[in-house]
Amino acid sequence: MFPPKTRILVVDDMGPLRAIVKGQLKDLGFIDILEASDGHRAIEVLKTEFLKGQPVELILSDWNMPVMKGIEFLKLVRADKRLGPLPFIMITAESERTLVMDAVKAGVSSYIMKPFTPAMLEAKMKTVWTKLHP
Repeated sequence: MFPPKTRILVVDDMGPLRAIVKGQLKDLGFIDILEASDGHRAIEVLKTEFLKGQPVELILSDWNMPVMKGIEFLKLVRADKRLGPLPFIMITAESERTLVMDAVKAGVSSYIMKPFTPAMLEAKMKTVWTKLHP
């Protein structure tokens, strides 16, 4: 599992949903949680934190957001040499197979369907950690 000091970026246009995810992460013991309201702002956060020498280590992003959709955000992250390797979990209400396959092709580490429980979030995070650290 990701260590408690993992720097996590939560991206969602809905403040209350960001708060729920942050609360679940805190309940799981995580202490360093950043947030952004859309993909564009998230890219700014990622680059700023990287330049400060405190890079984000995990992204949890919503799919449906204004300004920049989660899939577009994912593609930008994967296209950047510095950010590309970041574990990226997509949080979505989209269950259509073609959309999920688009995310897989774009390099998503995992995805979780809304609504979800803290146990489901923890399980997805453990799966991603295990893929990175077999």
